[in-house]
Amino acid sequence: GHTLIALHSLTRGINKLEANTDSMAADLDANWEVLAEPIQTVMRRYGVEQPYEKLKALTRGQRIDQVGMQAFIDTLDLPDAVKAMLREMTPASYIGNAAEQARNI
Repeated sequence: GHTLIALHSLTRGINKLEANTDSMAADLDANWEVLAEPIQTVMRRYGVEQPYEKLKALTRGQRIDQVGMQAFIDTLDLPDAVKAMLREMTPASYIGNAAEQARNI
């Protein structure tokens, strides 16, 4: 009895929820440091010295925007094609291993 009422109430409440996509997009665009993970991985793959430390120095105590992140990428000793691929990434386009994690739920 009470469980069924609670379940119906919960379902009605969940159905009223809406994602604020504009707010989510703005949050992503304001947080370019989320790209530190894939950039660090690529830096390691190409043998760049101290990738973690370089990214930490870039992001410590400050927000990084698109211009700042792309300027950092340009300083890296990486093939031009790899730099171009990294410059094309955005916080909104990078999903990391989210698809794999979702499959494992």
